[in-house]
Formats: sequence, structure tokens, C-alpha cells
Amino acid sequence: MKILITGGTGFIGRSLSLALLADSHAITILSRYPNKVESIFGGKIQQLSSLSHLSDHDHFDAIFNFTGAPIFADRWTEERKKVLINSRINTTKSIVEFIERAKTKPSVLLSGSAVGFYGDQGDTELFESMTVNEPEDFGHELCAAWEKTAEQAKEHGVRVCLLRTGLVLGKDGGFLKPMLLPFKLGLGGKIGSGKQWMSWIHMDDYVAICKMLLENDTLEGVFNMTAPSPVTNSDFTKTLATLLKRPAFLSTPAWALQFILGEMSQLLLGSQRVIPKHILDSGYHFNYQELEPALAEALQKNVTKF
Repeated sequence: MKILITGGTGFIGRSLSLALLADSHAITILSRYPNKVESIFGGKIQQLSSLSHLSDHDHFDAIFNFTGAPIFADRWTEERKKVLINSRINTTKSIVEFIERAKTKPSVLLSGSAVGFYGDQGDTELFESMTVNEPEDFGHELCAAWEKTAEQAKEHGVRVCLLRTGLVLGKDGGFLKPMLLPFKLGLGGKIGSGKQWMSWIHMDDYVAICKMLLENDTLEGVFNMTAPSPVTNSDFTKTLATLLKRPAFLSTPAWALQFILGEMSQLLLGSQRVIPKHILDSGYHFNYQELEPALAEALQKNVTKF
């Protein structure tokens, strides 16, 4: 297939692009950083600096949309919120506009989102089909706007899959990377009460599910991209500390995070107990259903250094 990927040099996009290349797909990556693309992929992919450079006769069989400014890079000022929203919405709008004018439409648009769509829901198990009361939560606002924009591709006969992504475990990046140093130094610990649920997925499963959604034209709509066994922050902390053979007695009180991070603290203190019902119903079998083996694999290179 000919596949366009936005955000192809990011943590998820990089792993997916390499997997699709290994399957002999022809990959084009939208990126403003050609040197970064070259350093990761060499000459194995096509580069595109702007969607406006595509003509009506350009064709892709599928589009993966992972574009967006990093959610955790800076404090959520009103200006930063605009950057986070616009970086996702503007590119997604451009994708839909390309689809609208393309003489030959792609078969499917697989567009990123996040479990933050659900807001803080405590211990409630969250399925794709559930209607949640719209939380007054920027994470929900961001994901809802992103999904709504991507869904416009359906008006042009394109199958749309919305990928509500949890915390992705993998080597050399993701949310795990900044946690490793303090945990290795014995300075790790639970966040807030530790009772908030963390919905996670191993990168191998994430990529395999993307490939399944790409190939199975009966699957569309919302998919919770998480393993079927979410854990509390307290359990995650204990598991990580055990694998690293380090203590994890410290804790960060909620008030301190709220003071330091402001509204962005909801990313760490909010609770989403997400179940991937639609993926399980599809017949997919997870390679990593439980946290400990998933973390052990993701940490493999790092653990051997200590």
C-alpha cells in the first residue's frame, strides 16, 4: 500500500513507520524536519513538507494521522493550549481537505486521539461506546475537537478509525523515559493518592493493532488503544520499582503537582480505567496483557545497565 503518515518521526509514528516499511509498504512522512526523517529512515521513505504540495492526482491507500505538539512539553497557558489544539486540528483539516479534492480517495484514515477524551472518571470502566458527561477538562476538549475534525472524512466515503491512545510502553521514548532516572536513583514513588487508574499499552501491541485496523475494512469508529488490564498508579509504581530493583517510598502530593503544573497536573492525577472492548471484540489477542512483562520488555536495555 501507499501510506501517508503525519507525525511519523514521533515515538509512535517512528515505530509504526518502521514496521510498515518491513512489510514492504511505500511510506510518505509529513514532516518539517527533513534531517530528522533522513537520520531515522535513511532513503527508505518519501518526505513531504506540506499537504498543500499534494495535487488532486496524488493518491494514498491509507493515512495515519499522529501529528501534534507534545502534550507535556510546557505548562498549559492559554497560548500553549492554542498551540496544542491548532497543531492537531489544522493538520487534520488539511488531511480532510486533501481527501475531499483527491481524485482517488484513500480507503481509511486512522487518526490519533487519547484516553484523555474521557476526563477523570475515577473507578468507572470506560468502553468506546459509552457516553460520558462532557468533563470540564482540557484533555477532553482537545481530543473531542481532534476526533470531530477527523470524522469529517466519512463524508467523502472514507473509513475512519479514531485511536484513543493510552500510555505507550516501549524502548527509547514515550512517557516512561523521563521516569527512569528518578526511579533508578531510588527517588520514585506514587503520584497523589496513587489510586488513579493508568491505562497503558505495549508498543508491539499498538503497532499490531494499527496494522489490523489498516487491513480489516470492516473495522471503523472509536478504538481504545490500551491493554485490557489497566492498573492504579500505586501498582504501576510498585511494579516499575521492583523491576528496577529500587525502593519507591517517596510520593508526590497532589497539591504540589497542582501548584507546579497547574491545569496540566490533570494528566497525572486524572483517572481513566479504559477497556479496549472493540479491539477485543475484533478477535485481537494481546501480546502483553499484563503490566509486568510489558514493562520488563520495555526496560530491557535500561535494566542491563544497572
